Amino acid sequence: MSLETWLAFLGASALLVMLPGPTILTVISYSLTHGKRARLPLVLAVALGDSTALLLSLLGLGALLAASAFWFTVVKTVGGLYLLYLGFKLLRAGVSPAPLPMAGAAGSRWKLFANTYLVTALNPKGIIFFVAFLPQFIDPAGDVTRQLWMLSATFVACAGVNATAYAVFAGSARRLLASPRAQRGFNLGGGALLSAAGVWALLARRA
Repeated sequence: MSLETWLAFLGASALLVMLPGPTILTVISYSLTHGKRARLPLVLAVALGDSTALLLSLLGLGALLAASAFWFTVVKTVGGLYLLYLGFKLLRAGVSPAPLPMAGAAGSRWKLFANTYLVTALNPKGIIFFVAFLPQFIDPAGDVTRQLWMLSATFVACAGVNATAYAVFAGSARRLLASPRAQRGFNLGGGALLSAAGVWALLARRA
């Protein structure tokens, strides 16, 4: 793979990961409700989730989802309903007078990681996207396996940097408005974002 091809892939990946989707909406909502302590588990979850989607694509699941309306619908529905469930939990927290849980609690951070990972890994359009996107930058005359790993690592790095930027921005906004009333608003806003991401995922169609 030439340097020019890799740079073209890097630029395309950087632009694509900036587009808001279910994963980014999840990162924003959790950053708003949990602050900067959520940053590391969220970024790690996005990186691992994208890595899982890439691995599934390389193993052939992407081709199956692209060819089968049934399995695409199954994965899409599971992911969408899970997002709606998470959104409902935040909406309930927004209207409840109970105080927010401590952001630094290990269990809470683990839940943030697990939830964000599942949202990212259960995005069928992401799996199909990798199947369609990666081959465009592969030189069949070279070592295909090595190129696939290189492109995959590049995309995951871009996704991690992008998730960090969104988390920092949302976390900073949370610190500016730290009153109980604002926290309830963040819960409501985060719940609305997650619910919107769930609807987005449920309405997704195969390309």
